[in-house]
Amino acid sequence: MKKKILATVLIAILSISLTACGKKENDDENKIVIGAVLTPHSEILEQVKPKLKEEGIDLEIKVFDDSSQLNPALKDGEIDANYFQHKQYLDSVADEKGFDFEVAGNIHVEPIGLYSDKIKSLDELKDGDTIVVPEDASNEYRAFLLLEKYNVIKLKSTASNKTATVNDIEENPKHLVFKELDGYQIPRSLQDVTAAIINTNVALQSDIDTSKTIIKEGSDSPYANIIAVRKGDKDKEKIKKLVEALQSDDIKKFIEEKYNGAVIPAF
Repeated sequence: MKKKILATVLIAILSISLTACGKKENDDENKIVIGAVLTPHSEILEQVKPKLKEEGIDLEIKVFDDSSQLNPALKDGEIDANYFQHKQYLDSVADEKGFDFEVAGNIHVEPIGLYSDKIKSLDELKDGDTIVVPEDASNEYRAFLLLEKYNVIKLKSTASNKTATVNDIEENPKHLVFKELDGYQIPRSLQDVTAAIINTNVALQSDIDTSKTIIKEGSDSPYANIIAVRKGDKDKEKIKKLVEALQSDDIKKFIEEKYNGAVIPAF
């Protein structure tokens, strides 16, 4: 009996310990741990480190090679905030994944564009040519909206940011073939297809000249990259100071000079 009681106690202690390890919220008001992808997000964050340091806040930037891990890391309390996505993407996955997040601030837009090693204008598109688009619903929808804007295709009225696929194309006059790929894999496919729609951060990380787009979104794009935090955290003083620093004139100037239109301030 004593052994059974001891075993039960040990299991309970282990369970509590594992629960504690799985939830690592940072309660230090003088420190922010933020997750980001390398380009341009971590580069922009590096610029606000000195300003936040002056205000007594230590900014720790964790760069994730796999962007799909950034929201789970925020959910599990491994980081205080993340910076890599637009709200449309977050909305498209939040319910399914159980992400209870909110937007602390809009920081920048990365105009999505159509790139090609084979053609230089839409007029050169031939019947049956292949175009690669991002496979996640929000960016696939965004890609199709860009093509629709330039009369390449027409979408069904039921097309959605949360569920978009190639089946949502209603009119495709040139019988284009659309290939869906993970966004970060698309640059490798450029030599094998006619053209590809690539997110700007992916293009920058792949050393693609972002001035060579055939078509791209304008500065009025609603797809602003955000600082995402867990519900209830956006009013924390340290998060407010982070957003204020990122939305400063100094950061606006840095973005404009560093990325020359490939990244556009959204504030």
